[in-house]
Amino acid sequence: MKKQLFTQTVMVVVFILFFTPVFAQGAPPATPIDGGLGILLGAGGLYAYRKLRKGKR
Repeated sequence: MKKQLFTQTVMVVVFILFFTPVFAQGAPPATPIDGGLGILLGAGGLYAYRKLRKGKR
């Protein structure tokens, strides 16, 4: 168990040190995320509410 934890820790450190700078490009200056994301969040909230209400019955 300790060996597996050590191996996972080493892999995370290697990933952070070597691969993070490759993906650090940033977003374009005017990225529109409000329209579709708001609708998607609202639909997800309604779906979760419906599932919770149905589960209590």
